Amino acid sequence: MQNVFGASGREEDSEWLSVSDLMAGLMVLFLFIAIVFIRPVAEQNLRIKEIARTWQENETEIYEALLSEFEPDLVRWNAELEKDTLLIRFKSPEVLFETGRASIRPRFAEVLRDFFPRYVKVLDKFRPSIEEVRIEGHTSSVWNHTTPPDDAYFKNMELSQERTRAVLQNVLGLAEIDSDRHWLQPLLTANGLSSSRPVLNADGTENRDRSRRVEFRIRTTVRTEIVRILEEVR
Repeated sequence: MQNVFGASGREEDSEWLSVSDLMAGLMVLFLFIAIVFIRPVAEQNLRIKEIARTWQENETEIYEALLSEFEPDLVRWNAELEKDTLLIRFKSPEVLFETGRASIRPRFAEVLRDFFPRYVKVLDKFRPSIEEVRIEGHTSSVWNHTTPPDDAYFKNMELSQERTRAVLQNVLGLAEIDSDRHWLQPLLTANGLSSSRPVLNADGTENRDRSRRVEFRIRTTVRTEIVRILEEVR
C-alpha cells in the first residue's frame, strides 16, 4: 500500500512541478511582453518630460530677454508683456487705428518703428526654437448699434484681418530689419480674430475698449516636437 501511495504521491508531485514550471514560464513571457510594450511608453514619457523642461527654460529665457529690452517702454506704449504666452499686447485703441478702418494711426506707426526692430533682435537669439511669430488683431463684439451680432462678427473679422495685414506690411517694410527679412518673413503671420477672444470685466461683461487690441505672440517648437515623438511611438 505504501508503495502504491508513494508512487501516487510522486506522480502528483511530478505533475505539480510541471504546472509550476509552466506558470513560471508564462510569467516570464508576460513580463517580457510587458517590458517590450511599456519600455517605449516610459522612454516616450521621459523624452516628453525632458522637452517640457527644456521648453520651460527656453521660454523663460525669451520672456526675460523681452522684459529686459522693453520694460522701460511698456508703460509709455500702454502695452504689457505676458510671461506664460510670450505675448506683447498694445492696448490703446485710440492710438492703433482709425475707427472702423485698417489705417494705422501715426502714433502707432512710431511705436512700431521703435518696437519692431528691437523685437527682431531679441527673436534672432532664439531663432532655432521659434515656430511662429503671430500678429493678432482683436476687436470688440459690436459694429454699430443697428448691426446684428452675427453680422458684426463677420464685419469685425474682415476688419481685424485687414488691420493685421496692415501691421505686417508696415513692420516688414522697415529698413532696420532688411538683413533679417530672409528668416523672419517665413515665421511672421497676420491673424485677424474679430471678437472671438474678448477682454472681460470682473463681472463677466465685455470690456469693449480693452478688447480692441494688437498682440505680438511667439510660438515655440515644443508642441511640434512632442507630436513628432508620439507619432514615432505609434
